[in-house]
Amino acid sequence: MKITDVNAYVVEPPGPAFGSTRERQWTFVRIDTDEGITGWGEATNYPGAGSFLTAQAVLAMKEALVGEDPSNIEPLWQKLYRRYTYLGSRGLPTTAISGVDIALWDIKGKALGKPIYELIGGKFRDEVRLYANGWFTDCETPDDYHAAAKKVVESGHEAMKLDPFLEMRPFHTHYQTGQISQDGEQLGYDIIAAVRDAVGPQTEILIDAHGHYNVPTAIRLANNLYEQSRIEWFEEPLPPEGFDGLATVRAHTQPNLCVGERLFTRWDFLPVFHRNLADYIMPDIVWTGGISEIRKIATMAEAYYIPISPHNAMGSLQIVAGAHVSMATVNFYRLEHSIASIPGYNAMLEEPINFYDQYIKVSGKPGLGVDVSMEAMEKYRHPDWPAS
Repeated sequence: MKITDVNAYVVEPPGPAFGSTRERQWTFVRIDTDEGITGWGEATNYPGAGSFLTAQAVLAMKEALVGEDPSNIEPLWQKLYRRYTYLGSRGLPTTAISGVDIALWDIKGKALGKPIYELIGGKFRDEVRLYANGWFTDCETPDDYHAAAKKVVESGHEAMKLDPFLEMRPFHTHYQTGQISQDGEQLGYDIIAAVRDAVGPQTEILIDAHGHYNVPTAIRLANNLYEQSRIEWFEEPLPPEGFDGLATVRAHTQPNLCVGERLFTRWDFLPVFHRNLADYIMPDIVWTGGISEIRKIATMAEAYYIPISPHNAMGSLQIVAGAHVSMATVNFYRLEHSIASIPGYNAMLEEPINFYDQYIKVSGKPGLGVDVSMEAMEKYRHPDWPAS
C-alpha cells in the first residue's frame, strides 16, 4: 500500500462562539492510498487562527508522504519530526504531525480490520470516563454557575472543570503581570463556592488557571480554593515555560497540580517527571504528535505512577483518538470533553459519538471507528479556506 494524496480541511463547526467573534476552527487531515483506504486525523489549534497554520503545515508535508507505505507509522513520524529540526520541531510541526499520525493509525486499523485500541496494546476498560468542560458558556454570576453545575451532575458527571476567574479572560494568550484584582479574585472564590454547593462534597472540581499567574498569585489562589471548596486540581498555574517557578508553586500549594496541555513531546515532559512537578499530566493528542507520541508520554508517566488525563478542547477526532488511547492506557484518569461541543463533534461525522452519563464508548469498528463526512467538510468549510 502507498500513500497517494494528503489533504487538509479547515471548518467552522456549529456551536458556541468564543468571545464576541468566532475564534474556533477545526482542521481535519485526510490521507488516501492506492488501495482505496482513507485515513482521517485532526490537527486543530486555536486561538490565533492556529488551525490555518497547521493545515498549511500538513499540506507542506505532502511531498514527504506521497509514495510512502502508510503502515510505517514510526519511521514516518521520525521523518517528519526531524525534517523540521531547523525550524523547531515542537509546536506547529508536532501539531501537523498529529493529524498525519492519527490518520495513519486509522488506515492501519482499517487495513487490518481492528480498532486502534487493539493495535496499541488492547483495552483496559470497555468505556472511557470523562470530565465535563464547556458547560458554562452562558454563565457570568455565581448563581448562573450554581444552576449550570447542578445540571452537569444530574447528567451523570462526577467531575467538571472551569476557570472561575472571569477577569482574566483577556489574558488567555497575553501574559501581563500575572496578577488579579481583589474583586476579580473574590468573584472566582464565590463562583467555586456556588459550584461546590450545587454539586455536593463528592464531585471533583478541577480548576483551569490557563497559565495566567505569577508565583505568589498562583500559590494564593490554589490554596484558598482548596481550603474553601476542596478542589481536586489546579491546572497550569504559570505559563508553560516556567519549570523553576512551577517547582516553587509545587512546594507551597495544597491541591494537586496538573500540567501539560502546552507541552509538546516526551522531551518537554522530562522535567515534570524528573522534578516531581505535577500530580496529573494532560498532553494533547492533536498537539504532541498524535497517538504515537501521547502513548510514549503516558508510558513515561506510568513509570512515575502519574495519571494521564488528555487535554481535549478541540474537534471530533481529538476526542475519538483520545478515547482509543485512554482505552489502552493503564495510568488513565479521565478524558476531557466539552458538553457545548457535542453537536459540533457529531456534525462532522457520518454517525454520532456514543456519549452517555460520564462516559464515551468507541464503536469497536476498524481504525478510529468513525468516518468524517465529506458533506460536512464542505458545508462547514471556513470561508477563508479554499475548497478542495
